[in-house]
Amino acid sequence: MRRGHVAVAAGWALCGLALAIALTWSTLAVYYLAPGSQSARTVAAGIFGVLSGAVISALVVRRTRWWALGGFGALFAVALALWFGTQPSNDRDWQPEVAVLPYATFDGDFVTVHNIRNFDYRSETDFTPAYYDRTFDLRRLDRADLLASYWMGPDIAHLFVSFGFGEEHLAVSIEARKDRTKPYATLPGFFRQYELVYIAGDERDLIRVRTNYRKDPPEQVYLFRLTGPIENTRRVFVDYLRDMNALRDHPRFYNTLTTNCTTMILAHTAMNPGHLPYSWKILASGHAPEYAYESGRLDSSIPFEQLMQRAHINAAAQAADQSPDFSQRIRAAADGMATRP
Repeated sequence: MRRGHVAVAAGWALCGLALAIALTWSTLAVYYLAPGSQSARTVAAGIFGVLSGAVISALVVRRTRWWALGGFGALFAVALALWFGTQPSNDRDWQPEVAVLPYATFDGDFVTVHNIRNFDYRSETDFTPAYYDRTFDLRRLDRADLLASYWMGPDIAHLFVSFGFGEEHLAVSIEARKDRTKPYATLPGFFRQYELVYIAGDERDLIRVRTNYRKDPPEQVYLFRLTGPIENTRRVFVDYLRDMNALRDHPRFYNTLTTNCTTMILAHTAMNPGHLPYSWKILASGHAPEYAYESGRLDSSIPFEQLMQRAHINAAAQAADQSPDFSQRIRAAADGMATRP
């Protein structure tokens, strides 16, 4: 076979691979986004998949290749119409953990955060919802901590940030907002099945539910003190609050790959000079603390493995439980200090 023919064949092979990927995405989009019941969507996705297979098969025959490209265009247009026709909403029957949106009001250096979550847990699923408002003085913001919660091995973690104002702390977790019909799963998160939500929470809620109450599977939580200019931390905190407010009027979709707990933290730091670039360790979120360490954003006076051991706060959180000095006791453990019994 002449070199030119090899190049053409390779080109069509790559084209076929690209079409196969695009049509697989399109079939899943039909399954998740088409109107109707789950059974109707399953049938529609099945038909769509069969047509997609026919399009890809037609690429093999030279005389039908251009027809195949036309068929791909028609099928992909249907998937795109479903994608862009699906709009985010704040009006669904939400799961109680994400039912109430927080927001902030500003008055100079003072900011009042409304609807701070502080559930009283008896188990992960048995709790009494409770919320409160609190006013923070931005001039007293003196630390930020990165928290990482692991439940499925070392590569995946849920990350969130807690902002410290002296003895007071406000944790903010960016999550998928789930309604009562949709428990979280990774694959649907690619297809506009969940809205994005900020949960502003008391640490005795957002941390303790993970260390003390989640058992199936259990979660292991690590608390790392972030380093850097406090002015950068203040800018990030205000940006968090402004985006939190924006979601009340303009909801957005969560996305497993692009708009999740870890990528949003990185996005909020983008206004600061010298912010971290994107890395595969952001995608594999369990490695994000290591990335922060390598980039000088965590304490680098000890090896990272030792820092991880010290940052593990499950035992301290379980011992502190409902104690009013919960935040101080978990930080004493994470900072390597002795704690009172």
